Amino acid sequence: MKVTGAWIADAGTQAICAALVAAGWRALFVGGCVRNALLDVPVGDIDIASDAPPQVVSDLCRAAGFKVVPTGIDHGTVTVVANGVPHEVTTFRRDVETNGRHAVVAFSDRIEEDAARRDFTMNALYAAPDGTVIDPLGGLPDLQARRLRFVGDPALRIREDYLRILRFFRFHAIYGDPAQGIDAEGLAACAALAEGLAGLSAERIGAEMKKLLAAADPAPAVASMAQAGVLARVLPGADARGLAPLVHLEAGRAPRWLRRLVVLGGADVAQSWRLSRSEARDLGRLRDAVGSGESPAVLGWRMQADLAVDAVLARAALLEMPVPDGWEADVARGAAAQMPVKPADLMPGLQGQALGARLKEIEADWCASDLRAGRDVLLRGRSLSG
Repeated sequence: MKVTGAWIADAGTQAICAALVAAGWRALFVGGCVRNALLDVPVGDIDIASDAPPQVVSDLCRAAGFKVVPTGIDHGTVTVVANGVPHEVTTFRRDVETNGRHAVVAFSDRIEEDAARRDFTMNALYAAPDGTVIDPLGGLPDLQARRLRFVGDPALRIREDYLRILRFFRFHAIYGDPAQGIDAEGLAACAALAEGLAGLSAERIGAEMKKLLAAADPAPAVASMAQAGVLARVLPGADARGLAPLVHLEAGRAPRWLRRLVVLGGADVAQSWRLSRSEARDLGRLRDAVGSGESPAVLGWRMQADLAVDAVLARAALLEMPVPDGWEADVARGAAAQMPVKPADLMPGLQGQALGARLKEIEADWCASDLRAGRDVLLRGRSLSG
């Protein structure tokens, strides 16, 4: 079996491999690029594994005219840039010592040792420069069946890096077959070792959870997280029941992790996930909007259109109700609307606090009319709610 694609045929990529092979070393594509190519989904990062020590990789690639960046040379990784594309080249490794977050590694010349330290069998697939697949651990049948399994003993793999608990659920959401369900042995190990998540940094947890919630349909995986007691550790107070209805309501829309997070509820994760200021602000606005009861048009006016869409969908999922008829047009109408009454319309008769208070009353009337009342009606102060 061979992998194909523009990424592997690229002249720069092939030249990196040729520089290593010509000097008597191996150059094998590994991990996500091989996995995705075999699944016929887009390839992102290009990782190359080699038995060449990192300094040798650096010297050979520089001699071949490539830019080399020692991004993780102590752990065996250098980044080689060809045609503007970064390629991470990592020397075969074996773990010497692990503590759940960082590993002490030794370089190896055996692909079997390198494969044995990887997380999942579908990520322990290699390919020669001509695309020929090399499967040292028998992971190819798992990939073909969309079956996510840890390499070897799941508990040992998790103790090497507790982030693998979250990666287990993320990879199942993206690459697993929902009809088969999640791997029972892996799930049991995640449940038994979930307390190890406490030792991970907020940045690592937040980044992994955002990727999980951005999957096309994370609902089954998140339900399994809840079952294993993992969800409660990374998102205390969360309730996964609204996630599947939300995915159904999204009806093919691009996934937005923040929308899914709002439906899960739970504790404020602005700090515990190290959200950016804008992410934390949008999360707070969405939570307020979902509970406000305001119409889609008013939400479109108060918020940017994307956030208003998120709020309408999240509210419907949580209330287990269909979205209102014509809601998308109403959001767009609200996003384009401007309140008909301006401060100048009330001056000079009103100034200062009195002006601000009257503007708030008019705004409330306008919102009660679903943004339909005109300037003259609003200035008369007539009741608009009925």
